Amino acid sequence: QVQLVESGGGLVQAGGSLRLSCAASGTIFRIITMGWYRQAPGKQRELVTTISSKNITNYEDSVKGRFTISRDNANNTVYLQMNSLKPEDTAVYYCYLRGSGPPPLYRTLEIWGQGTLVTVSS
Repeated sequence: QVQLVESGGGLVQAGGSLRLSCAASGTIFRIITMGWYRQAPGKQRELVTTISSKNITNYEDSVKGRFTISRDNANNTVYLQMNSLKPEDTAVYYCYLRGSGPPPLYRTLEIWGQGTLVTVSS
């Protein structure tokens, strides 16, 4: 059973920084993409950023230049460094993994973390 465990959320003032971590555990043959989504109160879940197995990154426009995603392949961990936080960044942040399980099935894996709350006060 593959699981994602997130940490690092909390309360911060506008302009501050937080770093989220997400560690994957279980049997994973190959991780294709890891990333972060967020869901603000009353809104749909939206993509924040992703990083591929070749370290190609993708960012939602509103976080470009402020957020940085990185990954530690040896430990199946992804990080999200969030700087210059704004009140509109307040949301539950969810870690996401897409990959494949071990042979012989190489089952497709799409796993979500439990979410970690980020609150930015003005």
